[in-house]
Amino acid sequence: MVNRRAVVTGASSGIGEATVRALRSRGWDVVGVARREGRLAALAAETGAQVVACDLTDADAVASMIAAVEASGPVHALVQVAGGARGTDRVEDASIDDWQWMYDANVLATQRLVAGFLPLLRRAADADGHADTLFVTSTAAQVAYAGGGGYNAAKAAQAMLVHALRLELNGEPIRVSEIAPGMVHTEEFALNRLGGDAVAAEAVYSGVEAPLVAADVADVIAYALDAPRHVNLDLITMRPVAQSANHLLARGPLRVRADD
Repeated sequence: MVNRRAVVTGASSGIGEATVRALRSRGWDVVGVARREGRLAALAAETGAQVVACDLTDADAVASMIAAVEASGPVHALVQVAGGARGTDRVEDASIDDWQWMYDANVLATQRLVAGFLPLLRRAADADGHADTLFVTSTAAQVAYAGGGGYNAAKAAQAMLVHALRLELNGEPIRVSEIAPGMVHTEEFALNRLGGDAVAAEAVYSGVEAPLVAADVADVIAYALDAPRHVNLDLITMRPVAQSANHLLARGPLRVRADD
């Protein structure tokens, strides 16, 4: 039997990198996709995953990457993790360049991947009985917040793409799942969003007891892909216990409220 094989984007860091590790530990064959060849090479040496360097905002590069993946074997799952945020400006002050990048990276890249990989997924589903698409969006897709307009808009658009895809694939044995994390402490997300300001990036997580980490999200992704094939996890919203909502975050130790 051929092992199930997943393509994981954003594989050079954070949730994508953790997902490659999680799936490999469960026996999946994995193709990790990201821009940075050096980090991909290190991940391949560590995990045994295949890797392909690709900028997902470049349509020609995506087409070449999909052709390379197709030539090397079947694809049973597409896990779209890549994306990100840039800037915390008010809507009136926003950088159009930042907003354009967020739309390209989160929405148009997702459409390119779906369009390119669906024929491969259908082929795998026909042979194996089912296939998977899974998309990491964000709680920013669900509730707006000041300074998040561009990221809110991009992630909401990505989430709507996922919801429409699920309707369009009705009747086919292809699952469509969405994972929407809240606060996840990764090495690069806040750093990239805040223009490389390491002090400001670390302050985002200051005092928060046990924010989510990339491995937490990867565990949920792996569970969703390994769930019984008749079970579709449409939408999983996950946050650390310290974060009750996007705007409500406890800083300091979590304590049981004392009796009055």
